[in-house]
Amino acid sequence: MFYNPAMAGDRDLGVAVATAWAAGNVGDRSGWEVTAATGVRGLRLLHESGAFRDLLLTEANADAHEVLSRNVARYPGARAAHADGREPPAGSAFDLVDIDPYGSPIEFLPAAFRSLRPGGVLAVTATDMMVLAGVQPGVCERRYGAVPVRGRLGPEGGLRILLAYLAREARARGRAIRPLLAYARDHHVRIYVEVGVEPAPPSNDPVSIIDPSRWTGPDLGARGPVGPIWVGPLFDAALVRTLRSPRESARPAETASFLARIVEELDADVPFYYESNRLARTLELAEPPPMRTFLEALRSRGFRAARTHARPEGFRTDAPREVVESIARTRA
Repeated sequence: MFYNPAMAGDRDLGVAVATAWAAGNVGDRSGWEVTAATGVRGLRLLHESGAFRDLLLTEANADAHEVLSRNVARYPGARAAHADGREPPAGSAFDLVDIDPYGSPIEFLPAAFRSLRPGGVLAVTATDMMVLAGVQPGVCERRYGAVPVRGRLGPEGGLRILLAYLAREARARGRAIRPLLAYARDHHVRIYVEVGVEPAPPSNDPVSIIDPSRWTGPDLGARGPVGPIWVGPLFDAALVRTLRSPRESARPAETASFLARIVEELDADVPFYYESNRLARTLELAEPPPMRTFLEALRSRGFRAARTHARPEGFRTDAPREVVESIARTRA
């Protein structure tokens, strides 16, 4: 059995998303936590968000299921099943399916897509960051069908590779995804997407292969094309602006701070980010320009710019790299 206290803040975010998503439909949703372990994530969703009338929690490990069953018995609306999460529950359709495995979520996705109602939300965690973030590029190509971004931008590259994978899997089933909240944090990436029934036209599909030699955003290195990756937005602005740290938050200050940064990031929800200290090193500057000065300079030129959740010292902008570097030289 497995309980990870380090993920308490992540579970706070799950409750925040479910609460905002259910506004106006309190107690009207059904959910399935695919890999439940002891049930802490799913039971918090049920108990704290008010979103669900019922929640199924499945666990394949017999010992973990025994603990899960005892925990579930204390919560009306929850039920536990000793079952393989790679198989969809018979006769069930859910408004939310949550996959939070150890490692890659890929083997659980077919059952999740089959079990999700049109317009439902798929929540997915991946912790195989050695693969997604480019340390094991061959495995990434075999597992996700993508060439990863290496280096400091690797975790965001992994997040966008997983989003692109979800988009392709949805399209193969005549469906489309729309990100509500997607982030890279600590040792994992976490994604919440709405899965609709009408795929976007191929011309509007925000999945692309990037050639670093022609890419005008943050430097992705010189190792040939990367992707396919998701180059569309990571956030649904309307939803994100309603997110609040839960009343029973395990880490209220941490969660509130993270949500505040995501709201700030809405102003420049574009792929990849810069770090002023790294820019200073690359451009051989004596010191990096102050973050506030940098952002003000970009905005004064008509570009979007905002700090990012991905790195404390990172920022996003739609300005071309040559503009960013020019500002760095003049403001340092």
